[in-house]
Amino acid sequence: MTEQENLLEFQKKIGYTFNNDRLLYEALSHSSYANEKKGRKSNERLEFLGDSVLSIVVSNYIFHHQQQMPEGQLSKLRASLVCEKALFEFSKQIDLGEHIMLGKGEENTGGRQRPSIVSDAFEAVIAAIYLDGGMEPASKHILRFMPKQFDKSVTPSFTDYKTILQEIVQKNPEERVIYKLVEETGPAHDKRFTVNVMLNSNVIGTGTGASKKNAEQQAAREALALMGYKDDKAR
Repeated sequence: MTEQENLLEFQKKIGYTFNNDRLLYEALSHSSYANEKKGRKSNERLEFLGDSVLSIVVSNYIFHHQQQMPEGQLSKLRASLVCEKALFEFSKQIDLGEHIMLGKGEENTGGRQRPSIVSDAFEAVIAAIYLDGGMEPASKHILRFMPKQFDKSVTPSFTDYKTILQEIVQKNPEERVIYKLVEETGPAHDKRFTVNVMLNSNVIGTGTGASKKNAEQQAAREALALMGYKDDKAR
């Protein structure tokens, strides 16, 4: 399948036709592919924007559909709907993995089934739709994956350390938590990311993972441990 055929087929699957299909091309281009094609951009910048668009659309959706739910539970529900595992499952509905453009090394090592790669591309596609058509089509695309009813099935099967840390810190309005990528190692098909979580200007935790999101969770987990938080999964 040619690149253009790939773009056309994917647009049919998501039910959205791009005015500027270069945005979609970029959204589907993994860094390993971009590195092999001179002058091509990877989807990393779009992933950054897509993460924010996804968060606001999901926040708005659950805010209006769970009107009796307190803030803390809303945060946990949102986390369960935008985590890597959830996005990977959503992506299967549109066969996203089949359409991501990968470098040879990533292709040969199962990159199409790697949750970190597919979930990042999922967010990049959201950003591409947003930049091409605005918030309305981006929101429509995201909401197709949202559950119509909420029950225990959408409860996260992992501990969302970032949300727990945020809830603790926000009790002191003057305090601020930020996550900073400090190291990225390994070949394109086997990246390792190291992230520091900082309270104001002080490093309170460091985490390493196969994706930036996972590294951030591990950094928050370490910070919570230093604060005396009891993690059942660590036992």
